[in-house]
Amino acid sequence: MRHLTCTAFALVCAGVLQAQSPNYGLSLFLSVPSGRFAETKYESIDNDEIPYIATEGYDVGVGGNFTMSFPLQKTLAFRVGLGGMSSRGTSTAPGYETIFLRHSLFSISGEFQIFFDDAYRHRGTYMIAGISGDFERFERSFDDSWDYRWDDWNRDVDVERKSRLAGNVGIGHTFYGSDIKFATEITYHSTLTNKDLRLGNPIPSDFVRISFGLVF
Repeated sequence: MRHLTCTAFALVCAGVLQAQSPNYGLSLFLSVPSGRFAETKYESIDNDEIPYIATEGYDVGVGGNFTMSFPLQKTLAFRVGLGGMSSRGTSTAPGYETIFLRHSLFSISGEFQIFFDDAYRHRGTYMIAGISGDFERFERSFDDSWDYRWDDWNRDVDVERKSRLAGNVGIGHTFYGSDIKFATEITYHSTLTNKDLRLGNPIPSDFVRISFGLVF
């Protein structure tokens, strides 16, 4: 199923590249974690066989996007994008040292935009729905300074990389302008694959993305 989805996504991308000239977008965003990404509780047993509960979660993150919106009809466009974000968090348990968390995400997305005004001019309110391929990096450390080089091996830092498919749905609005317009969006991002914690997968990266940027 995953391979069929990727194949269909590639075919759609190839088709829209022959459509109208794209509208380019640059934006910055805040990611507000939701669900288990905001807080997850684990129950475990220490060396004395005494049960305890650990709480893990991430804070608000920051990121940026570059997009190309290809108009297909007056009210429909297909948008491809490249984006990245970073967020930090903690894992705590009574009587134990705090573990500091860091999450980095790079994504390649494909989304349909349904405009209530004009897709060719990228104007007015629009709905967003699509998928993204997420390439994630989860880090855990007892040192909050993260004082090491990116390519150094460090026994005090645990690193896990994961590639997952995610879904995006939201709403945006482009304010009227001439050559350069201001746009804002609210999008919900939810991990769709490799998210079962019982199989050793990391926490699903579910969050609300609030973005502000320019369209030209």
